[in-house]
Amino acid sequence: MKHELPKLSYEYNALEPYIDEKTMVIHHTKHHQAYIDKLNAALEKYPELQKKDIKELVRNLNSVPEEIRTAVKNHGGGHFNHSFFWKIMTSNAEKEPKGEIKVCINKDFGSFEKFREQFINSAATLFGSGWTWLVINEKKKLEIINTSNQDNPISMGKKPLLGIDVWEHSYYLKYQNKRVDYVNAFFNIINWKQVDENLKK
Repeated sequence: MKHELPKLSYEYNALEPYIDEKTMVIHHTKHHQAYIDKLNAALEKYPELQKKDIKELVRNLNSVPEEIRTAVKNHGGGHFNHSFFWKIMTSNAEKEPKGEIKVCINKDFGSFEKFREQFINSAATLFGSGWTWLVINEKKKLEIINTSNQDNPISMGKKPLLGIDVWEHSYYLKYQNKRVDYVNAFFNIINWKQVDENLKK
């Protein structure tokens, strides 16, 4: 079974003006597709690994043969992270979370405003390429973490609820070097219903 590029639930221009159509097209059809192609190439000689879904693969990297472990970590991680990322954005975004996720954010961060400030600061100050995440940690509390490159929380035993791609390819056409503007804009398109679903799962 080969991994395939997931279809988006919205059009490429649906997230404008916050994320432009050209960036979405390149990000989805070029960058994400490249991760999938390289992952499939790495798994070509391992039919037993081809049967596993991407979440299972990156969650148990130590069970992957050493000769392809780095490729699965990088390209499998890229596939998992991007598949997750597309789902937590929407053109019909609520400005703030509701339901259980709101309760948990208020409990663990003090308020939504404090959470937003910490999340934006964490993403804006991450050095190099990577991701910023809201996760459930081992103590069952919400936590903001950064990962480098295409590393992801599930490989660390944490459960991702929300994540933002801060590789330059995700924002450079529109925002150039102004990463903080991109992260601020991201808060206009967060699919809080999906984040709440991720929490309930």
